Amino acid sequence: MHLPRLAAQPHLTYCTNIHAGERWDEVSHSLNAFVPAIRDAVADGGPMGIGLRLSGQAAFSLHEPHVLEAFQAQLKSLNAYVFTLNAFPYGTFHGVPVKQDVYAPDWTHAERVRYTLASIDILAALLPEGVDGSISTVPVGFRGACDAPGAMSTVLSHLVDCVAHMVQIQHQTGKHIALALEPEPSCYLETSQEALQFIQNHVRSPTAVAELSRRLACFQERALQALVDHVGVCFDVCHSAVEFEDPAKALHDLKQAGIAIPKIQLSSAVRIPQMTAGQLPTVQGFDDEVYLHQVVVEQSGVITRYVDLPEALTAFHAGHAQGEWRVHCHVPVFLQEAGAISTTQAQLLQTLEACKREGFSSHLEVETYTWDVLPDALKTDSKAQAIARELLFVKKVLLA
Repeated sequence: MHLPRLAAQPHLTYCTNIHAGERWDEVSHSLNAFVPAIRDAVADGGPMGIGLRLSGQAAFSLHEPHVLEAFQAQLKSLNAYVFTLNAFPYGTFHGVPVKQDVYAPDWTHAERVRYTLASIDILAALLPEGVDGSISTVPVGFRGACDAPGAMSTVLSHLVDCVAHMVQIQHQTGKHIALALEPEPSCYLETSQEALQFIQNHVRSPTAVAELSRRLACFQERALQALVDHVGVCFDVCHSAVEFEDPAKALHDLKQAGIAIPKIQLSSAVRIPQMTAGQLPTVQGFDDEVYLHQVVVEQSGVITRYVDLPEALTAFHAGHAQGEWRVHCHVPVFLQEAGAISTTQAQLLQTLEACKREGFSSHLEVETYTWDVLPDALKTDSKAQAIARELLFVKKVLLA
């Protein structure tokens, strides 16, 4: 949905990574199955924006001209449009253990570039006139992604490849697309501040500027501006809350540093205000063995991080990990409480209020991809009803 009354005139959508399917035909089928009911519930008769998740397999299929043309016709029949892509998880994302494989291939690998370039082409073809595009991507990789000698140079060269392509697309079509690195706990870029420093110190470094200048055969001032315009941060509210960030301050810091926020992903995390033995059965219910559920614990101002929920539970049993827990598990945004535990909805509401005041991003995307593995007690609606309910919740807050 387009919300022109707000400062940034944002487009609001949900991310289709909530639907299982790695092949393009599966993705296309899920859109036909879910979008009409959601659109009718939330879009007030207008067209509905879609946040499209594409695996590598789906992206390379959709990149074929005849497949892309068929999808454009499908979007017309759905009264829908695509303005943002999720090109973060390259491989299988549902039904099997994903864990840290979700970050592979990372930005040290050429396959990540091939996938992202295809995604850029697809989004350029799908963007409506006058609408900017965003593509969220892995925050370089899992922790240690740049430990190998020369890894950072490879990452920057790969990012420059993508920026050069986005610049050429804009020159040829007038369509602006930005790549958005998405900080996540236990990754190379865990926090908003780390993403800010990475962009300032590496993406905009003299080395990267010089390389892009050579690629585009332009002055270095123009190359620097291209890096500023086409590489930013995807601010995921769940990830930020897990890291105990103040979301309004994090957004403001990015803005003050001149770093674009092409997309904000709206979601809540699991919160246990004070971990106790009595909470263990409820918390263990979120250990689905599919996704990585990073845990950050705060006690008396000290932050301790655990890569996955079993590690944090083991630490608690050993007498450690006392205090407030934040668990990386996306739960529906309309829940303040989730059964016996809490959520970080307060941080979500702070983010939405900040967006109302200062804009920050023109792309807002609800992302509750964990629906299929959530405890049954949290799934009181059908999936389509829950998605519509999330969007209506966000819309009501934004327009209040």
